[in-house]
Amino acid sequence: MSLDISTLYLVATLLAALLGGMLMFFGRKENIPALDWWGYAYLLGATDVALWALASPALPEILAQAIHLLGFIACGMVWNAARVFHGRKPNWPGLVVGALAWAVTIVSVAPDAVALRMTIGAGIVAVYAVLTAAQLGAERRKTMQRRWPAILVPLLHGGVLMLPILLADLLTPSGHAITSNVWVTIFAVELVLYAVGTVFVIFMLVSDRTVRAHKTAASIDPLTGMFNRRGFAEATARMIEREAVAGRPVTVMIFDIDYFKSINDRFGHPAGDELLKLFATLVTNTLRITDVCGRIGGEEFAALLPCSMDEAVIAAERVREAFATCGIVVDDAPVDTTVSIGVAGGPPRTELDVLLAAADTALYQAKRSGRNRVEAAMEEPLSLEVGRRKSVAAIGQTTMPREAGLLGAA
Repeated sequence: MSLDISTLYLVATLLAALLGGMLMFFGRKENIPALDWWGYAYLLGATDVALWALASPALPEILAQAIHLLGFIACGMVWNAARVFHGRKPNWPGLVVGALAWAVTIVSVAPDAVALRMTIGAGIVAVYAVLTAAQLGAERRKTMQRRWPAILVPLLHGGVLMLPILLADLLTPSGHAITSNVWVTIFAVELVLYAVGTVFVIFMLVSDRTVRAHKTAASIDPLTGMFNRRGFAEATARMIEREAVAGRPVTVMIFDIDYFKSINDRFGHPAGDELLKLFATLVTNTLRITDVCGRIGGEEFAALLPCSMDEAVIAAERVREAFATCGIVVDDAPVDTTVSIGVAGGPPRTELDVLLAAADTALYQAKRSGRNRVEAAMEEPLSLEVGRRKSVAAIGQTTMPREAGLLGAA
């Protein structure tokens, strides 16, 4: 069964245009600008293929080659789509530099130097493909195992977009129409399959980004931008495990802003929210970047530090002093900003709940002792596993003498 080449390219063009329109529709519906860029790139690519397949045999050589300017701009749009996808600004000069290089090539290179001209064109596409792959591969939050499809896809996107055109031009005998070459049939089919596959992968990338954004939002307190209780528990679990492998201790702090309810009553909840945001910023800036901080409820905050108890107490004093001297004024009235802090440390692998319970006890002591102070837990808490073992051992020691007495009485 023979395939009509013009029909294949018509199908490829219509499919690429349809997919481009779909990308633009979803990009605007979901407010994802990168999909708009990818959609426009598809539309330009579809226009390039259609004009090249249908109109180039009837055009002079220089005009036929000029059609490919659209394809090079499409490659630049794919690169810019990757930049926008990662929150960067479009590179407008980079969008057209490939097309300008191709324009210089078709004007300056001799008409019979087909191989040289096509090599330059392939090089331009390759540069755009590498730039796109590097941009998508620059997201450090993913592991390399999960990132390699995102690197491979733009390479194929750039290469396959122009490969049918380049090879067909090179392999078509002089004086023959491009549609008479079997390579054109092969690459026309490949172009159709690639157009569908690439859109599928684009939506996979967008879906993965959306899922990660929702997961991050579920772990972040919207008011302060710090971890919420859930996010704090997940982040600290990883730190506790990491420090336990290295045999290093960890220490927990619990912060409670003094008389916060009275601040809300006197100045209103907006003022209270601003105070919470100020305290969150102060804690983040005062502690180290390696420390994990979070808002675990109301006016209560917590931090996990990979250090000893003595170092943590010093850090807590810095936070207390900085907050007490920040000098907030609301409606020309000074606001007393003090915080009580409880600190507790434990041996490696001590569970977060155990550390928080010990730090909460120390915090209660700080409140009872006059507030605006740091209190450290008197004893290191036992991990749940160690506590269970000691409880079992204690039960065993109490039952053994009783059993011995019963045997003696018998």
